[in-house]
Amino acid sequence: MRRRAVQLAVVAVTVALLLIGLPLSILGSAMIWDSEQGALDTRTQTLARAVERRLTQGDRVDEAMLDPWIDGRVNHAARIIVILPEGGRVETAPLGEGQVLRSTKATGAIGSGTGATVIMEVLVRDVQAQIAGMILFVGAASTVAFIVAVFVALRGSRRIAAPLIYLAASAEQLGSGQVRPNVQPSGIEEIDLVQDELVRTADRMAGRLAAERQFARDASHQLRTPLTSLSMRLEEIQYLTESQEVKDEAELCLQQVERLTGVVDDLLRTSRQAEGGTSEAISLPDIFEQQAEEWFGAFEKAGRELEFSNEAARIALASPGALAQVLATLIENSLKYGAGTTTVSTRPAASRGVFIDVADEGEGVPDEIAPDVFTQGVSGHGSSGLGLPLARDLVAADGGRLELTQRRPPVFTVFLNQLPGELDPHIVLPRAALVTVGRRRRRR
Repeated sequence: MRRRAVQLAVVAVTVALLLIGLPLSILGSAMIWDSEQGALDTRTQTLARAVERRLTQGDRVDEAMLDPWIDGRVNHAARIIVILPEGGRVETAPLGEGQVLRSTKATGAIGSGTGATVIMEVLVRDVQAQIAGMILFVGAASTVAFIVAVFVALRGSRRIAAPLIYLAASAEQLGSGQVRPNVQPSGIEEIDLVQDELVRTADRMAGRLAAERQFARDASHQLRTPLTSLSMRLEEIQYLTESQEVKDEAELCLQQVERLTGVVDDLLRTSRQAEGGTSEAISLPDIFEQQAEEWFGAFEKAGRELEFSNEAARIALASPGALAQVLATLIENSLKYGAGTTTVSTRPAASRGVFIDVADEGEGVPDEIAPDVFTQGVSGHGSSGLGLPLARDLVAADGGRLELTQRRPPVFTVFLNQLPGELDPHIVLPRAALVTVGRRRRRR
């Protein structure tokens, strides 16, 4: 955007300078030529009158009389030829040593009333030098105007591009799940109109999402009670009846009820996970600080170290509570099943994102369960196997992913989308966001 704006401004200024500068140079050259020709004619006319007066008074016309007229301090240096009535000829020195007069040189000649002819010549190159000076002045002025125009275009493009970047960040936050992007008005009417429309769209989307989630929760809760009662009645019928045919039908009905109950549970779980997908711009050092307060004591009791490093220094898009829960799960697994120092570090991703690596110096994940480590119920240490699948779902709800990037020693990597680095965090970061893990809650 900025480059195109500068290019358009440069093209416009270049065309304007060409349309003005070239005609001005041509017109100025013609005016200087005509002015010098007129000045030469005036000088010749004045000298002719002086020669005429001198001849009328009977005085002699010689080089001493012509010397004051060839001075080049005020006008161009000239060569004067006076052809006397009786055929005599008085000439001044040539213009420049070894120079040859050419027909292309500007000359002025008139016939005096006494029959004398006065010819005055100047070098054309002196007039051309004056014209070249005028053209150089126009060129210098055009260059200064071009530089000023580029400078103004750069400042103007930054003023226009910055709000567009903020607008892109607003759209990115909206697409990542934040229902109300926090971007200040730019002061440019057209961009602010788009921003206002994005805010209205976000409000409409938030209302619809809230209505859909509320409906899913209400429907799930309303269906669970009658389904439970129906299941109990079918089990009672199956227990009390003596007919095998009735028992078989009751068993089929129970299977259908259980299947429907599973659908309701999935619907409720999906609704709850969707609520965690409203990502926002967060500061990773704040999340790390909260995790450090949560886990330093446990690691110290275990005689181990927990280190945090934020080399990427990027603003990520995620749900603060969900990300804190994911990191807590990975750190807790490292504390229980890992060894040595546990390191939580960040590194930049090439695709406008940030990686968060959680690693320790333990034996790692066994090869037989590594491909299914995120499958519910899979665990190599006798646990429930629910922590990692839930953590993966929470990261996926924010548009990221959780992977086992190294088996031995173990490295779990969380990928999150990021805000563009050129954005001002004070403008796009939400105010007073809460980070919650367990009973701890801190305002940043």
